[in-house]
Amino acid sequence: MKNGRLFGLIFVFLALLSVLISCAQPPEAEKQAAKGAMDAAVSGGADKYAVADLDAAKKVWETAESQMNDKKYTEARKSYIEAKAAFEKAVSAAEAGKKAASDQAGAFLASIEEAWKKLEAKAQKMPKQMKDKKAAWIDDSKAVTDGLAKAKEMIAADPAGAKPKLDELKAIVDKWDDILKKKAAAPAKSPAAKKAKKAKKLPAKKAKT
Repeated sequence: MKNGRLFGLIFVFLALLSVLISCAQPPEAEKQAAKGAMDAAVSGGADKYAVADLDAAKKVWETAESQMNDKKYTEARKSYIEAKAAFEKAVSAAEAGKKAASDQAGAFLASIEEAWKKLEAKAQKMPKQMKDKKAAWIDDSKAVTDGLAKAKEMIAADPAGAKPKLDELKAIVDKWDDILKKKAAAPAKSPAAKKAKKAKKLPAKKAKT
């Protein structure tokens, strides 16, 4: 009976000793785990798509680092564990944010494509009015075609990074929409006006002496 009680006390003492030794040691394992989660959050795009969550996680990390420097290892261990969980939350938030940005950019790109198709159809119906803008139209048509292809690649890789390209394409569409509207609204010249203009260009005939 006494031996059993003695063994029990020894077990409790060793367990407490293990806890005390553990608390006296820097929580390097927890720190590395939190650091790995932080790196995963950054590489996962949390700095673009989950900024608030990433900032919150970094504050917990900074608290843990401060506690580590002050040799408050028990508190630091707890903070590193919390930081790891916060960075993992940022990873999930980044995935959701990236998907939302991708959906938004994709819808914007689709609207640009649709608007450009309508402009192409409109331009084909007014070849005479477009005569003086033909070269510029060809150049911008190529820019839009190439730009749309590039924007699709960018959206797949980095939706946020595709915005400047999409804005550039939208500006071209808006420019031509304005040009075509003005040309369509311009009054057509009557045959009489054309003849009068042509007559003005002809040299005056000299009177016979």
